[in-house]
Amino acid sequence: MARGVMLMSGGIDSPVALHYLLKQGHEMLTVHMDNRPFTDDTPLEKVTDHLNVLRSLYGQALPLYLLPHGPTQIELMRRTDRHVGCVLCRRFMWRSAEKIAEREGATFLATGESLGQVASQTLSNMRSATAAVSVPIVRPLIGFDKQEIEAVAKEIGTYGISTRPGLCCQAVPDKPATRSGLVQILNEETRIDVDAMVDEVIRKAVRL
Repeated sequence: MARGVMLMSGGIDSPVALHYLLKQGHEMLTVHMDNRPFTDDTPLEKVTDHLNVLRSLYGQALPLYLLPHGPTQIELMRRTDRHVGCVLCRRFMWRSAEKIAEREGATFLATGESLGQVASQTLSNMRSATAAVSVPIVRPLIGFDKQEIEAVAKEIGTYGISTRPGLCCQAVPDKPATRSGLVQILNEETRIDVDAMVDEVIRKAVRL
C-alpha cells in the first residue's frame, strides 16, 4: 500500500474519501487549509473530530498539518480575476499539499472531489487546478452523487460532525467560472509571486 496526503475540509466529502483510502490499507497524512479570516474556527474543529472518528475506526495516527490559506486568498482577491478565484485557490491548495507530501515521503495526494458537484469540480476546472502539481491525485468519490456520499458519512459516523453549524468560506466569488483554460489560469498567475506565496505557507505550516 502507498502513503498519501489527504486534503481535509470540514465538509461531508473529505472524511468519506479518507475512509475509503484507509479501508484499502493506505497510510495517510492530512492537510487542512486554514481559510481564516474568510471562515471561523468550525472547519478546523470539524476536521479534528472527523479524524478522531477515523482514528478509532482504523487505528491510524492520521497526522494533521494546518496550513494558513487566508493570506493567499487575500492576495488572489486583490490581484487576479475573481471569476476564476476558486481554480486559483485550488491550485495553491494542491501546491501546498504537494510540498507536505515531499516532506513526508508520500507518493500521492487525495481529495473528496466528485465530478460536477460545485464550480471548482467541473472537468475543465479540475484539470486547470491539478495541472499545478506533478504528484498523482486520487479522487475516491469522483463518480459518487451527494446522496451516496451522505449515506456513507452517516454509516461511518462523520455526517453529524460535517453538518454542524459553521461559517462557509466567504472568499468564494459571486459568479465562479465553471470552465477555465490553463492558458488563462497561467496568465492570471503572472500577476502574483506563486513560489513566494507557497514558500510562506509551508514556512508557517504546523503539524498538530
